[in-house]
Amino acid sequence: MELAHRDITYCKNVGAKRADILRKELKVNTALDMVRQYPYKYIDRSRFYRIAEIEDEDTYVQIVGEVTEWHTIGIGKAQRLSATFNDGMHQCELVWFKGVQYVKLQRGVKYLLFGKPSRFNHTYNFVHPELTPWSKVTPEMTQGLEPYYNTTETMKRHGLNSKAMRNIIAELLPDLKTGVPDTIGADILQRYRLMGLTDALVNVHFPKDTPTMQAARARLKFEELFYIQLQLLRQMKRREQNPGFAMPIVGSRFHALYKSLPFDLTGAQKRVIHEIHDDLKSGRQMNRLLQGDVGSGKTLVALLCCLLAVDNGYQTCIMAPTEILANQHYETLKAFLAPLGDAVHVALLTGSTTAKQRVPIHNGLLNGTIHILIGTHALIEDTVQWQNLGLVIIDEQHRFGVAQRAKLWSKNDIPPHVLVMSATPIPRTLAMTVYGDLHVSIIDELPPGRKPVQTIHYNINRRAQVYAFLRKQIQEGRQIYVVYPLIKENEKLDLQDLQNGFNELCEAFPEYKISMVHGQMKAADKDLQMQRFASGETQILVATTVIEVGVNVPNATVMMIQNAERFGLSQLHQLRGRVGRGADQSYCLLLTDMEISGDTRKRMDIMVATNDGFRIAEEDLRLRGAGDIDGTQQSGIPFDLHIANLSTDGQLLTLARQAAMDILDQDPLLEDEMNRIYKRRLDSLRIESPQNWSEIS
Repeated sequence: MELAHRDITYCKNVGAKRADILRKELKVNTALDMVRQYPYKYIDRSRFYRIAEIEDEDTYVQIVGEVTEWHTIGIGKAQRLSATFNDGMHQCELVWFKGVQYVKLQRGVKYLLFGKPSRFNHTYNFVHPELTPWSKVTPEMTQGLEPYYNTTETMKRHGLNSKAMRNIIAELLPDLKTGVPDTIGADILQRYRLMGLTDALVNVHFPKDTPTMQAARARLKFEELFYIQLQLLRQMKRREQNPGFAMPIVGSRFHALYKSLPFDLTGAQKRVIHEIHDDLKSGRQMNRLLQGDVGSGKTLVALLCCLLAVDNGYQTCIMAPTEILANQHYETLKAFLAPLGDAVHVALLTGSTTAKQRVPIHNGLLNGTIHILIGTHALIEDTVQWQNLGLVIIDEQHRFGVAQRAKLWSKNDIPPHVLVMSATPIPRTLAMTVYGDLHVSIIDELPPGRKPVQTIHYNINRRAQVYAFLRKQIQEGRQIYVVYPLIKENEKLDLQDLQNGFNELCEAFPEYKISMVHGQMKAADKDLQMQRFASGETQILVATTVIEVGVNVPNATVMMIQNAERFGLSQLHQLRGRVGRGADQSYCLLLTDMEISGDTRKRMDIMVATNDGFRIAEEDLRLRGAGDIDGTQQSGIPFDLHIANLSTDGQLLTLARQAAMDILDQDPLLEDEMNRIYKRRLDSLRIESPQNWSEIS
């Protein structure tokens, strides 16, 4: 029976109980599903170490020697077994904290020790090592690369650890070697020099050497990324056939605003406006991602695109995730549009808008006198109806759910054009995956004359020096942000909470006024404190990350981040973007504990070294991986990646996307006989993206 049709229950070393656990924990239903559980690491069992050869960075080692002495400490559950292991020249300590009663040791017996060394009191020790009498060591235990598999706590409790997984898969090898139908055509295998599927599955589990293992993993990674890209690009191709409102006119309002600007647009801004207008006038629905670093001018680009729609007789809306950001957009757009007088009517709709205020807004949308509506999720309420909504702009869209966004599509008979904006620079590999079905425009240029924010890392023992610097800035008429990671004290994390920080700053700066804002405040109270700071009434704003987006105070020149080690790179960069908005030199001060990890040190060094948000995003992905990136990754990547890694497999992703593009350019519907293999595989995988813009309307 083919592996794809063999129930996992009837595989050797499984049975009904283990099968039920595998189904629940790993979604393994068949023997082929089991073979598709790939190792997450390998350990070279062909090398034997001497104790003197161990280095601190070694993960796992194996040593041949004898146990010379041992003794137990404590009783009951607190019992511990400690033993001395000697390789003939040097010795190390072995320690067991669990299952002590099952560890049977003998003197004068040659053992194979296998485990992860750690240093304690200048001596290496092994906690819960594998200790096998040499007489029971098999050739498989000391040859080649040993695979290790991810397991859950539930699996381990029922004996399904990595070794058990390895044994189950090993029993399937004979049938696997007879051949598994390939999922990639021979032409692509040959063009990209990829291993066949059968060989790849055998060698990903039990490779004879490192090059073979790497070739097997490369093939399986390519396959995984290829099908994701094939689905995304197929969605894009299908959507490109959707009708959209034609907006060919560049009219009087657009030209009036453009001429009124007291500065020139950057080359990047001009380029993306042309790209967006090409979509708007094409007669097909636009679905485009606009990326731009902090301060790159995305809001102005969005406004000019709104005017393109308005000049063609359509209404537009900008949906923001918070009232603070919606208000910020509203004030910014009104300031830009002031020279146009009554030619463009902008309105604001949020949760704080009263019932009385909503009446003229609802009427203005229905009769077409409101051209641009800015708001939060209030825009999607059923009572909000439009005369002719033609363009939807979603800012920081990752903060909205699919159901929320979908309601905007129903506001017109034909789905409006969609422009998704992100102020968080997205690494290239993530953009090709999370937003792989969208066309992408990037504003990769900052306005001329803007001074880069100077970033400085301080340990907390230099707080007095930092406070002296803050006082000097305030004396020169500037304002300060101070950001804390917590609202309430958390003794486990040993962080200074917001309220304590506020009190300390009040004591340190008694001559100045200080505001405080956080996410648990009522919207009206929060806005009041923000306004006090924006107007210059208060000199210091103490806050949580509620100010990450939506605050624009050009007079604020210092961003001080307390416990900076608790923030990710992208979040630190977003916070830094709150300063540097005026003509004065601005500063970002990163305060950390005295003792910080190596990864934290790297993050601080990157922040000090560069203001380039795209470089920071790439470094963030490299350091933290794809599942935990701020901003775009708050809900994790939208696909289950079983073997590929977006932080390291960028080159493979590019090749896989190109291969998928080549196929769809020739056969968009995958109807050719040679391409039906891909259509069948896509149907079985059911890959779906949460963005899935083409299916949302």
